[in-house]
Amino acid sequence: MKNEVRIIGGTWRSRKIRFPDSPGLRPTPDRVRETLFNWLGQELDGLVCLNLYAGSGVLGFEAASRGAKRVVQVERNPEACFALKQNCALLNALTVQIVTMDIARFLAGPSEAFDVVFIDPPFEQGLVEPCCRLLEEKGWLAPHARIYIEAEKDKLLDRLPENWKSHRNKQAGGVGYHLYTR
Repeated sequence: MKNEVRIIGGTWRSRKIRFPDSPGLRPTPDRVRETLFNWLGQELDGLVCLNLYAGSGVLGFEAASRGAKRVVQVERNPEACFALKQNCALLNALTVQIVTMDIARFLAGPSEAFDVVFIDPPFEQGLVEPCCRLLEEKGWLAPHARIYIEAEKDKLLDRLPENWKSHRNKQAGGVGYHLYTR
C-alpha cells in the first residue's frame, strides 16, 4: 500500500501504519525521523509528548514506541483521525490519545505542560509562528521542553518566542527541520 509508513525505532520498530490520501499530508521521512530521534535521544522514557498537525501520526507513534509515557496527537482532518485511531488499535497503543480538533482551538483550551512538542503544519499557510506563540503563552510547555518544527526549507523562523534557543537545524529536499529548547 502506498499510504503507509514504517516506525523505525523502539517497541514497534518495523511496524507499518496507514494513513489516508489527503492534500498536504506528508509523513516525516525515515531519514528525518532518524535524525530527529538522535537529537532527542533514542529513548523518551517517561516523557509527555504533543504532536500538533498529527497527519499520519508517525512522529507521535515513534515517540510512544520509544517509551514516552503519554502522547497526545491533535489533527482536525476526520479521515486522518479515523486512521490514527485504527493505528492505535493495531498497535495496542494505550498511551496514545487522539484529539480531533483544530489546533488553534485546542491550544486555546485548558493546558498541560509537555516535555516534547512536534509541530508539522501544512506548508505555505503561516501556521508555525502563531502555534508557537500559543504554546508559550498558554502554558503548554514544561520548563525545559524541546520543540520540533518542520517547515518549508526557506522559511525563516524569526518570530518564535525569545526564550526558545535553536538546538539543531537541517534540510532534506524542500523541508527544513529544527529542534528548539526552552
